[in-house]
Amino acid sequence: MINFRIRLKTNLDEEWVKKHTRQYWGDEMVIAHSVIYNPAELPGFIAESVGNPIGLATYSISGKECELVSIETDITGNGIGKALIQAVKQSALEAGCQRLWLITTNDNLEALGFYQKIGFHLVAVHSDAILEARKIKPSIPLIGEHGIPLRDEIELEMGL
Repeated sequence: MINFRIRLKTNLDEEWVKKHTRQYWGDEMVIAHSVIYNPAELPGFIAESVGNPIGLATYSISGKECELVSIETDITGNGIGKALIQAVKQSALEAGCQRLWLITTNDNLEALGFYQKIGFHLVAVHSDAILEARKIKPSIPLIGEHGIPLRDEIELEMGL
């Protein structure tokens, strides 16, 4: 088990967030439901171990809803992802949000299992949404994890 702490993302983290986002997303931007997000510009939380960043979660609040825009951890199976989501959830509650939601892709099987285990519910499948996303970000691959064709966005939510 690794020791880690969760802290607020600050402007001092901008270069690391950009590098981290490029590593996990292939670009500094993230696209979900045809919206372009720049995680370096969003509020969020960083997981650290021995002073080194090992995870990131960013979010966007609109009205009574909080969207988890990005979440990645360098080390899995240690509760880091769950702790990052808990921090986002707490911020959403403090902002008066009634819904925490996210988009993932049809190939992201581990994430789908993880999100459901911690209380998210599947609420929609947006068929062929990745075709639209590729118009904005052509670098999105045709084949995703496990050799699965990358086509659909899956929406999950958690009531607050």
